[in-house]
Amino acid sequence: MTDKENQISKWRTTSEMLRHILITGGCGFIGSHVVRHFVKNYPQYLIVNVDKLTYAANPEYLKDIENEPNYVFVKADVCDHQRMKEIFSTYAIDSVIHLAAESHVDRSIADPFAFARSNVMGTLTLLQTAKTFWEKKQYKNNIFYNISTDEVYGALGFDDGPFLETTPYDPRSPYSASKASADHFVRSFYHTHGLPVKLSTCSNNYGPCQYPEKLIPVIIHNIVHNKPLPIYGKGENIRDWLYVEDHAKAIDLIFHKGQTGETYNIGGNNEWQNITLVRKLIEITDRLLERPQGYSLPLISFVTDRPGHDLRYSIDTTRIETQLGWQPQMSFDRGLEITIRWYLELFKT
Repeated sequence: MTDKENQISKWRTTSEMLRHILITGGCGFIGSHVVRHFVKNYPQYLIVNVDKLTYAANPEYLKDIENEPNYVFVKADVCDHQRMKEIFSTYAIDSVIHLAAESHVDRSIADPFAFARSNVMGTLTLLQTAKTFWEKKQYKNNIFYNISTDEVYGALGFDDGPFLETTPYDPRSPYSASKASADHFVRSFYHTHGLPVKLSTCSNNYGPCQYPEKLIPVIIHNIVHNKPLPIYGKGENIRDWLYVEDHAKAIDLIFHKGQTGETYNIGGNNEWQNITLVRKLIEITDRLLERPQGYSLPLISFVTDRPGHDLRYSIDTTRIETQLGWQPQMSFDRGLEITIRWYLELFKT
């Protein structure tokens, strides 16, 4: 344990903090936005950010809150059972918001073992740790909230209805299979041990701080540097896009008001074919770079499709809208421009 951890733990694990929340993967893309949201909006909560700091994580994303009195960062691997037990004990953790995961489909095809370890065994390690610490008080005031993906539901055709929370799981990639397995373990601890769990499945997130291997940051980066814009197949695949801060707000609502044992779909109601999205990114990025309209269109390059590439994802958000009153607030044009401006600053350096 570091000196900072020791110093903070002396007073932060007292009753003056209403909740002691462990957020995993908090230096990643979605996780950093969730951590910031909770630290800024709930000063009465102790937020413990645990991140292994793999390639896609960056503590600089949270530079603006690193000295906040209700925030502490711990570098650790969620698969390390002994370390998780130490963290639960040191900070009297009463709730978990679990986002730590390997998430890039291409990487899961190349190395499925890494995804099984992080996404399945990491989740199971946290579940077992939470059970051990919380069952002594019969799970009073405890929440284990697992963040999943719409990819666990499989794929849709062009004319199929959207995924519901009751849609049977049908994962098509090692990534989605690992997330589906994690979800099943979460539900098993709810039914077997009575562990108070909540789950949510989300559509594709976009916004600042995403590691530049995903579609939107790759396209922006390549436009800036006049490199080919790779698009799988014919660019016909459809995804629903959700602004990351809207996702963070939905997580807040589910954590505080969602029903125990329930799953909530979180989507942007914002479906786009990949080729249409890329053309939109070109339009906005070229404008911000003060280039002629359509300047970067010739950079579009169709490449061999990814194995098992799901055609379409679409997500029904009726449950979270009717039960919790949530709806996405960010318009796609505005969200894309904010995102592109952030990456233009990043790629200058």
